[in-house]
Amino acid sequence: MTQQPADLRGEPSTDPDGRQIPEDQQPAPGPSSAAHRSPWAAPLGSGAVSSGGAATSGAIPASNSTPISDATAPGSDATAPGSDRDVTQEYSPVPEPRTEWARVAAGSPEPSTPEAWFEQPVTRVVNVPSSARRTWPLGLLLSASIISAVLASGATFLALNASGVLNRPNPTASSAPGSLSAQQQVSLEESSAVITAAQKVSPAVVKITSSASANNADPNALPDTGIGSDVVYDPNGRILTNRHVVAGSDELTVRLKDGREMPGRIYGYDTLTDLAIVKIEATNLPTAPVGDSSKLKVGQLAIAIGSPLGTYTNTVTSGIVSAMGREIQLDNGNTIHDLIQTDTAINPGNSGGPLLDSGGNVIGINTAVARNAQGIGFAIPINIARPIMDQALAGQKLARPWLGIRYQAIDPQIQKDHKLPVDHGAWVTGGESSTGQSTPAIVANSPADKAGIKEGDVIVRIEGIDIDAEHPLESVLVQFPPGRTVSVEVLRDGQTLKLQVTLGTRPADL
Repeated sequence: MTQQPADLRGEPSTDPDGRQIPEDQQPAPGPSSAAHRSPWAAPLGSGAVSSGGAATSGAIPASNSTPISDATAPGSDATAPGSDRDVTQEYSPVPEPRTEWARVAAGSPEPSTPEAWFEQPVTRVVNVPSSARRTWPLGLLLSASIISAVLASGATFLALNASGVLNRPNPTASSAPGSLSAQQQVSLEESSAVITAAQKVSPAVVKITSSASANNADPNALPDTGIGSDVVYDPNGRILTNRHVVAGSDELTVRLKDGREMPGRIYGYDTLTDLAIVKIEATNLPTAPVGDSSKLKVGQLAIAIGSPLGTYTNTVTSGIVSAMGREIQLDNGNTIHDLIQTDTAINPGNSGGPLLDSGGNVIGINTAVARNAQGIGFAIPINIARPIMDQALAGQKLARPWLGIRYQAIDPQIQKDHKLPVDHGAWVTGGESSTGQSTPAIVANSPADKAGIKEGDVIVRIEGIDIDAEHPLESVLVQFPPGRTVSVEVLRDGQTLKLQVTLGTRPADL
């Protein structure tokens, strides 16, 4: 049962059993001011409302303890007898008033207590330093890092490329396993060229042995025997060799690489150089390809094949073309012009053998070595030998064109010493023979004499070919057969004259 609190008009109070409480034990009346209300009093808008709509005082929930009244002061309007407010209404206080749902308009139905309380979640506010409040997504940070790295790498590449560092060869590339330096690569290519050339030409290189009868005046004299090398250039048995290898022989024996031996005979001698043609009776012989010596360059590869010392047949050596246009004098007093100089090993027994280029083409015929020196050998250019090779193929007698003059090749020093008008060409001038006798510049009744060439003339051009260090006079003349009429340009007294000369046949005793 709900206990009804005592009114506030001085009437005695009773206990819960209905017994009257003594006056000295009754509680003193509280103040009427709102400032002295019990802290348990319900505020305006609480769950208790008056019947007249005005706010009434609140009461604490019923309990075993003595209730505390909340009354207005005596004599106030709120407690005047006969007013509507003097009746205290009975109500059941709410467990704990909540402003969010308890404030209802006056005259509204009294809300019921909900089965469950729905409170808004409490959001805890944490004071975070301003520097740590801004956060960046992880993907954005990664993207920014990658872009920065790419830009930095690109700038570094551009700087290195501009300085040329990236274009430098790798100094350690040659030391890597399986890699080759430039020098090693060149050596490998040269080695391959030598191997290929040797395989290509060796079958066409033969050894020739010449024998001469003994001196009948000396009973103890032995037959003279010489050994040299030769190269087959015609499958029907025509062989090119040196003149000094076969000259004066009574018998020739040719030994092929396959071991066959057969007799040979001298087809003819070259009256201009130290060359000869030998013929053997055979067919389908392996031959060596003939090259072009006019295209040679100093420093290019040169390969020699022959029989050094007459014992070591088909020996292959290699070197380079050391120089061009060399001139040497033989033991018999003859002079050979326009020779190839090479450091390829050439020994006795190599004479007559071929000198090859890197393609295995014959560019010269080995003919001599310098005495008291090493690595100085000489070969006759194949272009000088070509005319007599063709003559032998045609079955003609070997012959060289003849002009009939003595001359001196002009160079800057000769021009300066003799005050000549040009620094190249052939200066027609006399001289002395090997015996010290004076020799004329023009041979009487020679092709040059008949054409009107005079001593002191400078021959500068034949058939449009300039006469200079690369094109000596004899090298140009051998291109034309005897009996051919050619145009010869000469300088005389500051004028250029064009003369027509019909070439003769060179005498064998020159």
